[in-house]
Amino acid sequence: MSESTTKHNPADLAAKIARLAEEKGWNQEDFANIADLNRQTIRQILQPTGKRRLRNATIAACAKALGLSVNELKTLPVERLLQRLRQPPPPVNGDNRLHRLYQQATQPELRAWLDRNPERSRELTDKEIDELLALQGEALNAIGVETFVCKLERRRNLMEQVRVVADSELLEALETIVGLMFDKVSPYHEGT
Repeated sequence: MSESTTKHNPADLAAKIARLAEEKGWNQEDFANIADLNRQTIRQILQPTGKRRLRNATIAACAKALGLSVNELKTLPVERLLQRLRQPPPPVNGDNRLHRLYQQATQPELRAWLDRNPERSRELTDKEIDELLALQGEALNAIGVETFVCKLERRRNLMEQVRVVADSELLEALETIVGLMFDKVSPYHEGT
């Protein structure tokens, strides 16, 4: 391997990252949140002066946010990476749910989460996908994609546990516990 293929010009790499972030439609704040980097670092990437080398951790965070490996980010030409970003992932095993989710996800944080978490994305139910898509915008920004998906996953796991308990001799105890908890959280209704 020649020296030119093993070492990369930091300004070229920053320009490549900036172009990919632009293709994703990310502004500085979006990119900083998605990559979990501070805005000053992102500004230096998006508006490079050539005065600062990118640290390995910064390159890794940018690659992860873009849904790429560090090696892909460093070695593949920007044109090839742009083609990959423009193509939605094909349905997996005929699963059009993931395809629909990816097509309808307009929020950069949600798209980045989908790129980073393909296995977890496949586990989402139709109802969960609808909830996620309905929250895009300020609401999902306030909660955070990871936090909201974790809540969906916890709820799904809890419902499965409840189904198992409901099919056992503990159904009556489950009804009592759930009834008490429901009374605690349900709003007060006059005349009921």
